[in-house]
Amino acid sequence: KLILVQPIRTAYTGEVGDLVVGRITEIQNRRWIFDIGSMTQAALHLNSINFPSGIQRRKTEQDEMNMRQYFKENDVVSAEIHSLNADKTLNLHTRSLKYGQLENGFLKIVNHKLIKRQKYHFVNLNCGVSITMGLNGY
Repeated sequence: KLILVQPIRTAYTGEVGDLVVGRITEIQNRRWIFDIGSMTQAALHLNSINFPSGIQRRKTEQDEMNMRQYFKENDVVSAEIHSLNADKTLNLHTRSLKYGQLENGFLKIVNHKLIKRQKYHFVNLNCGVSITMGLNGY
């Protein structure tokens, strides 16, 4: 007989294209490190963001010095998984206007298995409330 046991709680394993919401834990050289509830590390590189003005240009050393002006520790940010490295670390990007820092709200963390994969993970309710549901349960 074959018995299949599925654990109730598992860590999130991301796939390319997943929308995730995470909290920035530290800033390293040219990248932000995120906590997304995964067993592996997630990083957002300086080259993978849009500037607040929306201008696309090469990132300079001055931009690297001013990284905390864009995102700082403990900011909650929505991003998309851009790629997975060989060591299973995740590379994120916020190159669309729908991604970026989340403000004026609160973060509710649920089991990631409760969030279904769907076409849109941004919900606007009639009462003026906007919900961003990350596939990682954040």
